[in-house]
Amino acid sequence: MTQIESARGVDGSMSPATRVFPSGFVWGTATAAYQIEGAAAEGGRTPSIWDTFSHTPGKVYAGHTGDVAADHYHRYAADASLMADLGVNSYRFSVSWSRVMPTGAGRLNPEGIGFYSRLIDELLARGISPALTLYHWDLPQELEDVGGWPARDTAYRFADYAVALAETFGDRVPLWTTLNEPWCSAFLGYAAGVHAPGHTEGAEALAATHHLLLGHGLAVQGLRAALPAGSQVAITLNPVVARPATDSVADAAACRKVDGLQSRIWFDPLFRGSYPDDVREFTAEVSDWSFVLDGDLEVISEPIDLLGVNYYNPIVVGHYDGVGARASADGHGDGAGETWPGCEDVEFLDTPGRHTAMGWPVDATGLAELLARLWRDYRKPMLITENGAAYDDVVDADGSVHDGERTRYLHEHLGALLGAIADGVDVRGYYVWSLLDNFEWSYGYSKRFGIVHVDFDSQQRIVKDSGRYYARVVSNNALPEG
Repeated sequence: MTQIESARGVDGSMSPATRVFPSGFVWGTATAAYQIEGAAAEGGRTPSIWDTFSHTPGKVYAGHTGDVAADHYHRYAADASLMADLGVNSYRFSVSWSRVMPTGAGRLNPEGIGFYSRLIDELLARGISPALTLYHWDLPQELEDVGGWPARDTAYRFADYAVALAETFGDRVPLWTTLNEPWCSAFLGYAAGVHAPGHTEGAEALAATHHLLLGHGLAVQGLRAALPAGSQVAITLNPVVARPATDSVADAAACRKVDGLQSRIWFDPLFRGSYPDDVREFTAEVSDWSFVLDGDLEVISEPIDLLGVNYYNPIVVGHYDGVGARASADGHGDGAGETWPGCEDVEFLDTPGRHTAMGWPVDATGLAELLARLWRDYRKPMLITENGAAYDDVVDADGSVHDGERTRYLHEHLGALLGAIADGVDVRGYYVWSLLDNFEWSYGYSKRFGIVHVDFDSQQRIVKDSGRYYARVVSNNALPEG
């Protein structure tokens, strides 16, 4: 029994001892390449689907693009210094596939490789462990042009890319994540149309789901062969915490559909070697699933070391009877149930209480609920690879940013995480989203998630109050009182 486990009172309350995280707990920050790097046409980089999407009129708020973003490409050393000042011991970043492999296949680009090599060296020099994500939604446009993720060949190109990077950086990067939130890549990109490449075909989304998973499995095989012993391999998912609007059978069924398409459609192939029967049944009119070939599921279920979990909020789901306007407060901004394959009878409902600037409800109990469920059902050690909140931050006259609501959000969710650890869930680290304010996908620069404020005109960085709070947590490896 650990210190944390023994400190749980008989009434379920947390004693002061439980405010301390386990020894060796990983504290980090997270970003994504297209959201922060900028330098979109420098150093041999070619367009990704997000370059194309953001430059398409009407797709992104106010016509914003990631052309410059937070200019991390030129400011990576100063940003690494910022992380060192915060005291974090790990940095989760993604690689721009089209920066290091401009056609999506074949020879590596020395200039792109050089950028990430310099970044990795800067991190290591400051005692910060690099945690590399291979894919955070920015597929090279050349690969989209020949089919994208709905095409099986993209899975093989992804595996080749993974091996090439492992052979290049494997001696300096101990943690490798294949995919970040593939649900967003598949369903927001190919079904809802609100993310790149902006398609609205449910059949494409289901095929993309399978080929993302196949690419993951093939990449795991390649990484295992290319990486040195002791390297860790992971995938990061954003499972849903879906709660039925009422205790009716219809609402429960709607809730299970959403859970099937956002959670079990990923977890079951990865950890059980099969797709959920109910998901295949309620999507049968959309796709015949002929893209699943013999042997695929064995590849997909290749063992991994860690499961990355991204959590922001729970959602409330109800049955839609086709009468009246459909609600769509789903917590993702991806539209109502009709954009989800087989979910024409589903609606997402708003909840009372506090909300972030994204309109997402603030409810840390969802994190504890999710972690308990994942540990019970899949028994895989976890990292919280994203957790955070967007708020409408203001820079005061003295140059400070007092973001009390974000600080409160982090405090509550770290408390929920401690509670889960106290209950025996194996969570080994936490990465706050995000280090910097950045290009927030279809919201452009209108939403700020950073614990560091970025003035996108001057590129000045200001550590917010939430960043100072997080630095205190990291320094003490403990949750402050209050």
